[in-house]
Amino acid sequence: MPEQLVFAMEVFLNGLMAGVLYALVALGFVLIYKASGIFNYAQGVMALFSALTLVGIMEGQVPFAHLINAIFGTEIHHFGWHVPALLAILFTMAVMVGLAWVVNKLIFRHLVNQEPIILFMATIGLAYFLEGFGDIMWGADIKKLDVGLPQGINTWIDESTFNIFDYGFFIDNLDIVATVVAALLVTALVIFAQYTKQGRAMRAVADDHQAALSVGISLNFIWVMVWSVAGFVALVAGIMWGTKSGVQFSLSLIALKALPVLMLGGFTSIPGAIVGGLIIGVGEKLFEFAIGPLVGGATENWFAYVLALIFLVFRPQGLFGEKIIERV
Repeated sequence: MPEQLVFAMEVFLNGLMAGVLYALVALGFVLIYKASGIFNYAQGVMALFSALTLVGIMEGQVPFAHLINAIFGTEIHHFGWHVPALLAILFTMAVMVGLAWVVNKLIFRHLVNQEPIILFMATIGLAYFLEGFGDIMWGADIKKLDVGLPQGINTWIDESTFNIFDYGFFIDNLDIVATVVAALLVTALVIFAQYTKQGRAMRAVADDHQAALSVGISLNFIWVMVWSVAGFVALVAGIMWGTKSGVQFSLSLIALKALPVLMLGGFTSIPGAIVGGLIIGVGEKLFEFAIGPLVGGATENWFAYVLALIFLVFRPQGLFGEKIIERV
């Protein structure tokens, strides 16, 4: 088999793996948008904040240590213990649920039935607040996240493909784990949204807030639940991306990569987030592989947005989104 074809197959598989990570972030956007009509600009920062919190808990870091030391002239940074990864993940999830409750209590319960632009601006403010709050709480230095996930080249795939094609495949073990986790997460979310009482209530709230309230659905409960689930999705995405590239404040920018995913898949479709993520991941890798050398490279920085613009022109609701028809 020609060497270039083997490399193209490797690029394709790595694109699928990258697309899964994009889709994980996009899922958080879809969940909140489906339940409240809010485009949550803060989803990427939630992934960053959850990853910072997870590292801080695992390492026994004292929250607000820099602030405490500056005020009282102390030199405390750590409690002196380390928390196992699984227990730290549970504690972090509790923090994200608490965050969901606070966000709903202090912000969004006061903005029911407001214009979408007002809700969007509220999430922008929330994003910048969480970023600054995470900086004060855990510090701005780059942190290493290790929860025991396998990393590095998968030697079994590399050796197997070498025996078949005389060329090995570089597939990262972490990407394989992320693919499996994302598949399980999406399956669980689809089942939850379609077949549970809370999932049906969530869809009712998305269709009409007032009608949902009139039949006894608690809007506050649904919003806290959805923001909690979105926080869990952000935590999973933060673990995957933080393990892959370290926990740093540029992690919040992964939300920007989720925007083309949403435009392709549709803002209201959970399966669409996955399909859109795979299309973006595979598309940008193959485009860089085939066209990048001809135009000087770095096409991965803009390919997804150009593709999203094309979709906005010809199918603005995305592949799986609901077509909006307004009668006047």
